[in-house]
Amino acid sequence: MDQRQASPRQDLNDGIAPPRAITNQAAARLLDRIAQLLEAKGENPYRVRAYREAAAQIEAMQTNLRELWQEGKLETIPRVGPSIAAKLAEFLKTGRSSYLEELQRSVPQGIERLLEVPGIGPARARFLSEHLGIHTPEDLIEAAEAHRIRALPGFGERSEQRLLIEARRWAQRERRLLLGTAWPIAQEIINLLKADPAIEQVSMGGSLRRMRETVGDVDLLAAAAVPEVASLRFSQIPIVREVLASGPTKVSVLLESGLQVDLRVVEPASWGAALQHFTGSKQHNIHLRDLAIGRGLKLNEYGIYDIATGRRIGGEVEEDVYHALELDWIPPELREDRGEIQAAAEHTLPVLVELSDLHGDLHVHTAWSDGSVSIEAMAVAAREFGLDYIAVTDHSQSLAIAHGLNLVRYREQRHEIDALNQRLAPFRIFAGAEVDILTDGSLDLPADVANELDYVAVSIHSRFQMDREQMTQRIIRGISHPFVNTLSHPTGRIIDRRPGYDIDLEAILRVAARNGVAVEINSAIDRLDLDDIWVRRAKELGCRLVVNSDSHGPDQFTNLRFGVAVARRGWLTSADLVNTLPLEGFSSWLRQRKRQRTA
Repeated sequence: MDQRQASPRQDLNDGIAPPRAITNQAAARLLDRIAQLLEAKGENPYRVRAYREAAAQIEAMQTNLRELWQEGKLETIPRVGPSIAAKLAEFLKTGRSSYLEELQRSVPQGIERLLEVPGIGPARARFLSEHLGIHTPEDLIEAAEAHRIRALPGFGERSEQRLLIEARRWAQRERRLLLGTAWPIAQEIINLLKADPAIEQVSMGGSLRRMRETVGDVDLLAAAAVPEVASLRFSQIPIVREVLASGPTKVSVLLESGLQVDLRVVEPASWGAALQHFTGSKQHNIHLRDLAIGRGLKLNEYGIYDIATGRRIGGEVEEDVYHALELDWIPPELREDRGEIQAAAEHTLPVLVELSDLHGDLHVHTAWSDGSVSIEAMAVAAREFGLDYIAVTDHSQSLAIAHGLNLVRYREQRHEIDALNQRLAPFRIFAGAEVDILTDGSLDLPADVANELDYVAVSIHSRFQMDREQMTQRIIRGISHPFVNTLSHPTGRIIDRRPGYDIDLEAILRVAARNGVAVEINSAIDRLDLDDIWVRRAKELGCRLVVNSDSHGPDQFTNLRFGVAVARRGWLTSADLVNTLPLEGFSSWLRQRKRQRTA
């Protein structure tokens, strides 16, 4: 299976929305987008208004649009004639709109994104496109920085400067952040807010609380008896540079770093319902609301209610929501509508691995290759982090740029490790190596030297562009050597910078499972490799996995929390990981592996 083209991921986002998930609001947004593009093209204003009015009617009505469509009654909606009804029917049936797609092709590429910049309506977008060739927010920023907009009729210097500010803010909002970048910032703010007696509860929300590998927005949620006070305190924290928008229950700020953070404040009685609502993915929340309706209940961010009586039956804690629907509480990382709701109904949710379950880190670099400090400094940092053992896995000799070790230096390093183990006991350092898989599948380390090591990880660091069959066979041959313990960063991807290798990852995982080779979840914030979907598939195929930091300095052990997050999103328990074994258990695993390869 090609990991990029035939992933087990069920992608519901090929169209505007999956058909079963289309709400009245989604249909209204479709019509608004059509109106926006028609106006940008300079179409008849009456036609533009027709779409906008139809959108407003649909968004405001209580009747489910899907039910009207199934009954053939779309044209009973005010402002919806045969043409708009036909477009709605296609959208409800397929999740797509061929008319919208046609419109998108007929306007300059990027114009929809330009229309998202505050202060740029369809008329202005058309004017800027015709006079300056501005079609995207990036074009707008470039033109404003060059002072080319102020000379246009109806603009001026102040208008240009305001557009530049808004376009830059838009660019910041659109830029997805690595989880490992966003999480510490959010946690810093949470710690500041927790110290304020006016704020009773505070938490991350959205994709950040679900610990997705990248996040678009940093969303926080707080509970306070007086929301206005909590909002004010948030806007006054020291790292805030500018307040973008402020209200009694929602505040948006720009930090000194340039990052936008949004805080929503709710009453304590609604804390649990709001936290659930602002955490779950769209599909997860739709599924829950459907379950609620089927039980005669209504679920929203304020609580869960009995429809017949209007009585509020819960909402102070998240468990209220799930228990009212006869579900076990679902950990935030699983709330993606990938089977977790059925598992919660059947009481079969896994007990997910925790950061505290890790006893060791089996991918650690030192100053012997491309790390920043000594073996002892890394060992002490790992011990202070709460680990019981590490494997030092400096690079093999072919990776010259990382000062890879030759055979003599590996043996010298082993002497240093043996001496340190006597001084640092009961903490244990295992002598290991991260060995390159060469282009023909052979390893950059002779078998006799590899057998002297406690632990061998293998990985790819060169010739990333080999074709699919060649790269797949290269890795399979690499993990088939009997002394190999782990396959490190299996796909080689760097998030948003480098795609993974073109490989049959399924075939590789099957061989790893058959050979007893553990598969790494690399915790480096720009790798997180494997991703959560493939982690779950690896478990299904019988692989053991390992969460490693790939630390090159003593401060990087904290990244293990992000690897654990990937493991949790992949439904892993403590038993699925090798480095959750206590020291003696891990030593036993290594001895067993050595017996197997010498048998």
